[in-house]
Parts: sequence; structure tokens; C-alpha cells
Amino acid sequence: MTVQSLHHVSVVVDDLEEATAFFTALGLELEGRAPIEGTWVDRINGLDGIRVDIAMMRTPRGQGRLELTKFHSPAAVGEGSGPAPSNTLGLRSIMFEVDDVDATAETAVAHGGELMGEIVDYEDVYRLCYVRGPEGIIIALSQDLR
Repeated sequence: MTVQSLHHVSVVVDDLEEATAFFTALGLELEGRAPIEGTWVDRINGLDGIRVDIAMMRTPRGQGRLELTKFHSPAAVGEGSGPAPSNTLGLRSIMFEVDDVDATAETAVAHGGELMGEIVDYEDVYRLCYVRGPEGIIIALSQDLR
């Protein structure tokens, strides 16, 4: 038994429209939207009365997906107040390879993102930065310089 591929990463958000618009601005494509509810999803999640809306986003070449999930019932729960720092246990970031880190970071900021530090070159191999997007999601951007 081995893993075949990574199908998608799922992120729970409060404002599905804002998150969808943000990731669309970065170049992801909306693959589809759907309401999800029923006993099957309750059983998978171990929660009763689940009612969510999802937006499935995919990278332009189709090799990666990001599922954005808005919980209507039961209400989503948070881990304290404010965005978590970079060294918080759990999901750290979602990294996207882009053709121009500077332009993509500028687009992210124009759509409500915040550059977390600086844009830097790593050994003339990669140009990198971190942007905090909607809901505090950390998006890492990587540009191959080779």
C-alpha cells in the first residue's frame, strides 16, 4: 500500500467569497462549488448536522487542488485570537510555484494579503516569500531562478 498522489488540501474559512476571489487573483481556477450535507459527511467527520459550502480550486496545470470550506453547521471553531505565528504547530503554509514572485506578491497584497517578511533569493536557486492571506492562511510563493 502506497500513497498514489496528493488530491487536495482543505482549509476552513469564514468568508468563502473572499477566499475564492483571493486565490483566483493568484491564478488558481475554480473547478467547482457545491453544498455538502447528509449523514455520510457527518459519519466521515464525526460531527452531527454538517452543512458546508465548498469551493474546489485547482492550479492552472491541474496538478494540485485547494478545497475552501465554509461551515454553516456546526459553527467553525478557532484556536484563540488573531493569526497564528509561523512557528505554530499544525499546517504551516501552502506553497505555490509561480513565474514571478514579486508580481504575485503584489497581486496578493492588492487583494487583501500581507507580506509577512521580505522577498528573498535563496542561493540563486529560488526567490521566496510568505504572504498572509484571508483567514490568516499563510501562502508561500516560490520562483525557480534556474
